[in-house]
Amino acid sequence: MKKAYIETYGCQMNVSDSELMHGILAENGYSAAEAPEDADVILVNTCAIREHAEQRVIGRVGQLQQYRRPGVVIGVTGCMAQRLGPDLLNRAGGVDLVMGPDAYRTLPEALSAITGKAPQPPRETGRLPIPGATGAGMTGGGGLAVLNFDPFENYEGIAPRRTSAVSAWVPVQRGCNYRCTYCIVPYVRGDEKNRRPEEILAEVASLVEAGVPEIVLLGQTVNSWEHEDWNFPRLLREVARTAGVRRVRFTSPHPNDFTRELVEVMASEPTVCKQLHLPVQSGHDRTLKRMLRRYSTEQYLEKISWVREAIPDIVLSTDVIVAFPGETDAEYEATLDLMRAVRFDDAYLYRYSPREGTPATRLPEDQRIPDAVAQERLERLIDLHRVIQMEINTAEVGRVEEVLVEKEAKRGGLQGKTEGNKVVVFDGDPGLIGRFVNVRLTSTSGSTFAGELTDEEPLQRVA
Repeated sequence: MKKAYIETYGCQMNVSDSELMHGILAENGYSAAEAPEDADVILVNTCAIREHAEQRVIGRVGQLQQYRRPGVVIGVTGCMAQRLGPDLLNRAGGVDLVMGPDAYRTLPEALSAITGKAPQPPRETGRLPIPGATGAGMTGGGGLAVLNFDPFENYEGIAPRRTSAVSAWVPVQRGCNYRCTYCIVPYVRGDEKNRRPEEILAEVASLVEAGVPEIVLLGQTVNSWEHEDWNFPRLLREVARTAGVRRVRFTSPHPNDFTRELVEVMASEPTVCKQLHLPVQSGHDRTLKRMLRRYSTEQYLEKISWVREAIPDIVLSTDVIVAFPGETDAEYEATLDLMRAVRFDDAYLYRYSPREGTPATRLPEDQRIPDAVAQERLERLIDLHRVIQMEINTAEVGRVEEVLVEKEAKRGGLQGKTEGNKVVVFDGDPGLIGRFVNVRLTSTSGSTFAGELTDEEPLQRVA
């Protein structure tokens, strides 16, 4: 049996896609390798959101060349592969396969084409010749690029190889119909494709039957999901009421599609985690308009007020980009003011990274924010967030929380997450992994907690 090793960079969708590729390869006789040196196929599944991430991947592919031996295939998949295309074939010491996110069904055929070996018989659905493929085999320094877009590809009928028995990603949507001016995702993942509700619910039921306690619904703008007369609040409610589900989360919603109906489902369904990640990106209307975010700061803050009124203990997180071209000092200060007003429990903070092909790269050159200014803005924002996060988490020390134990911690003990998605490390037996335990929060580093097991019950969150 051949072995495949997949290294994942980027967002939760990439993690889910790696599980999907492992499932496709398992159907075709591949087992999972724990390390690249043990693999016949080495794939780097990539992100294209920021330039730094791409440079890391190119460097990593160069490092992986040390494991090349006759018959070993090294490939780059995912968003960066779709963006850079065949140009990747001769980068970083040699790449044999470049494959975009819509082409994973053809992965076994692509590997067979590269190695010159006949593929195993296809599944009962059959497979067509590889669409969108360019290039040839490895001979003469060539390679294979498979970069087709498929407007109907939702990967139904494929069983992912899950990397966790504790929490499972369930993609409900692929692609994106929004066209934020800074974002490459619609250009590398295509338009929005929503799965059928019956398929989603069947997958959730099978996961619960397998003993998975936490379900995370996943989409580029997950709350824009719809199918015929179904909308996302209805889907979330049905998932939450699936027999045996203990926790349900969803990520990442778009503020435009965040409705009072969704808040009502979050507040009323006990298994829906009282936690919300709602990207804001900027705290100034002019910048939001130039980003094509389609909401104002007033509208964003109104939606935050909806959820805080319904769920006073809601745990909030967000994404913010600073130094977008043309962002003035006053507009940047408005973002700091919004952070102070909302007081997010967590935040993912970035400086603008130009992505070739996105509208923002066509803005006048004199609107570019100098690197030193952009870095200073990011550092100030990080410092502010850390102060707020420390204040919030320090106030929670002493509280008893129900924690889902996920794994052994790197520095000893166990690691798990609260309903609010906060990380807690504590001493305990590894046999507790996958179970819910009550933990008293004893201290915080600011971003994570230390705790101790307790027989006390957690305080009920007020809805």
